[in-house]
Amino acid sequence: MIDVRIAFTAIGLPGHFYPLVPLAWACRAAGHDVLMVTTDGFTAGAVRSGLPIASCGQAADFVDLVTHGGVQDEEYANGRAFGRIARQRLPRTERLFRDWRPDLVVSERAEFAGPIAAHTLGIPQIELHWGRAALPQYRIAAADELRPTLAARGLTGLPAPRASLNPWPPGLRLPYAGGHLSVRHESYNGDALVPGWALERRTRPRVCMTLGTVVPRIGEDVVSAWHPVLLALAELDVELVVAVSEAVAARWPALPDAVRHFGWLPLSQSLGACDAVIHHGGQGTTLTALATGRPQVMLPVFDDQFDNTEAVVRAGAGLRLLPDEVTPASVAARTGEVLARAGYARAASDVAAEIAAQPSTADTVRVLVDLAREPLGRAA
Repeated sequence: MIDVRIAFTAIGLPGHFYPLVPLAWACRAAGHDVLMVTTDGFTAGAVRSGLPIASCGQAADFVDLVTHGGVQDEEYANGRAFGRIARQRLPRTERLFRDWRPDLVVSERAEFAGPIAAHTLGIPQIELHWGRAALPQYRIAAADELRPTLAARGLTGLPAPRASLNPWPPGLRLPYAGGHLSVRHESYNGDALVPGWALERRTRPRVCMTLGTVVPRIGEDVVSAWHPVLLALAELDVELVVAVSEAVAARWPALPDAVRHFGWLPLSQSLGACDAVIHHGGQGTTLTALATGRPQVMLPVFDDQFDNTEAVVRAGAGLRLLPDEVTPASVAARTGEVLARAGYARAASDVAAEIAAQPSTADTVRVLVDLAREPLGRAA
């Protein structure tokens, strides 16, 4: 196999950068040269992946942009923020690509500087998809934000990727994703340690609750509302594992005795030692729970989380509560239901088998190399 250079680009959020890491490592293990491109504010976390990291400079913080942007349409506001970040990243990204000369660019679906720079320099580019939702307003809003930038490069819209890699099992995808190429969901969880209890036999049901990395940042009410939920869950005969940051811990009163662990966890190793997962519906947690065959109680908060949640419910692998339905009592009741009825775990195991049957990241390396070597057609 001929060695190729592959640049991976992601905005500076764990949920966007982390999904690229297993694929980048597979490429590197196969003998290819990889470079992860992110922004100054995220490099400290990115280097822990063990991969080569390059910065494309400073960019605004996504959460700050969407919480203070004054746009009511949530999906459009998010897309506009991604467009603004791309505009700030683009000059350094183009310079980096000119200097390093990648043969292929792989960008997560919300990072647009990489695709624009790749188009400008005639480099093939593919997208790593995340989320089940189509999210068309992302691209529309980002293109609106980038209109002068695109026009200066002879573009009337965002360049389309040569292909899209999709980690969702085909049976849970929406029709628009029918042409996507499958890649198995393989978790990267940062530098959290595997706790000893994850390797021990448990004596009573264990439930993991997590908020992800973005939800705790969008408002004090979102975080403080979850402490009463923990108190209600403690009334069940379960052991609680709370996967949140120390910053969240500092904003909560004392935790009930039922809590076995509090802090970040490598979910890919820890969820297999749990009997159910309560979470916000982010892609990483959703797919990791499905891949480990664990039923879920999902409390979506924004954006693609609602579509992710719908997929799990349709598969019979969990239950959901919409924002106006969430109370401590309702979360405890749903959790008790998924623990008591074996059908949820069986359905989750069925989805886990479908995920396991998808091509691995190692298998996908050959696909990337072939795409890198194909002649470029007309950009969309």
